[in-house]
Amino acid sequence: AQWTLTIIVGILGAFLLAIGYLCPAYHIQAMDEQQPGYQTIFSQLVGAVAGRGLFYYLAIASIFIVLTCSAQTSFVGFPRVCRQLAEDGLLPSVFANRGRRLVFSGGIVVLAMLAGALLIVFSGITDKLIPLFAIGAFSAFAFSQIGMVAYWRRKRGKSAREKLIFNALGATCTSVALVIIVVAKFVQGAWITLIVGPGLVWLFWKIRGHYQSIAREVDQPVKLQTGKLRPPVVIIPIDTWNRVTERALRFGLEMSDDITALHVSSEENDNKGLREKWAEKVEKPARAAKSAVPRLEIIHSPYRQIYEPILKFVRKREKENPDRLIAVVIPELVEPHWYEYLLHNIHGAGLRALLFLQGDRRTIVITTPWYLRET
Repeated sequence: AQWTLTIIVGILGAFLLAIGYLCPAYHIQAMDEQQPGYQTIFSQLVGAVAGRGLFYYLAIASIFIVLTCSAQTSFVGFPRVCRQLAEDGLLPSVFANRGRRLVFSGGIVVLAMLAGALLIVFSGITDKLIPLFAIGAFSAFAFSQIGMVAYWRRKRGKSAREKLIFNALGATCTSVALVIIVVAKFVQGAWITLIVGPGLVWLFWKIRGHYQSIAREVDQPVKLQTGKLRPPVVIIPIDTWNRVTERALRFGLEMSDDITALHVSSEENDNKGLREKWAEKVEKPARAAKSAVPRLEIIHSPYRQIYEPILKFVRKREKENPDRLIAVVIPELVEPHWYEYLLHNIHGAGLRALLFLQGDRRTIVITTPWYLRET
């Protein structure tokens, strides 16, 4: 690896020296990307040296391929850095999980989105992105050198002192270059890095603090509480009586004898049909089977609110039953195609989210799916 890096550095140095010599010799200068007829330095250089024939297009295609392959290093390294941060609790745990292709898909997706956002914000003009790249690169160089200085200070021996001197020199040079770049390019976009960098560090610590507080709350060793076990109070929000509702009601009967079907209506006179159906399709079969009879509770909502009346009813049952769990069973129709979900289950998903946010620890939210067969 050491010899490989040495060869790479030698090749890059030779290329820089050649470019530095050829550009003045052929009077080649950088062009404005926003002006018509823009060409890169390489395009001008290859055209001046070899002409605009076949070799020119081969050279430009080779440069494009090399730059494309070099961009892959970010998509390899960034997800791994995100994984390490996630394992330390500084990023969401999804960044530490491998995807189906055995790569860290979370980091790759986030990097692609961020790169696309930068291209859109800066209109794809690379001159505007150079300050961000330069600060990012020299920040990495400076921090790595400073880290190595701290590492060699803990070591003993002549070799450690020699390496400490080299790394200290590197840390000084890269830090001075970083300060110069920040000052010179501050107005041109360097200020973005100065805001985003500390902001990300603050975000990392907030994420770690969140995970630590959650661990303190849920990781305490407790014994299984087996005393005073009672069936839960079951509440089933319904819109009408159908096969989806019937499945949820049967599931509720398997858990408890205290079942309430809750219907929210904006019109007081629109509930006669539902009451008659309930008496015929639910109460009558339940009495015949000598089973618990589920109750039908109809709440009038004159302002057409749906979620708030249900939440108030759940809180009311919580106060009435302080020693029992409250199980809210939400009937849900499962469509065979994902794009059909926009036509159904909107209220169910919203109610489920509100119950999670506003519910008590004794509130349990259960979804009973009824799968619609594809026709």
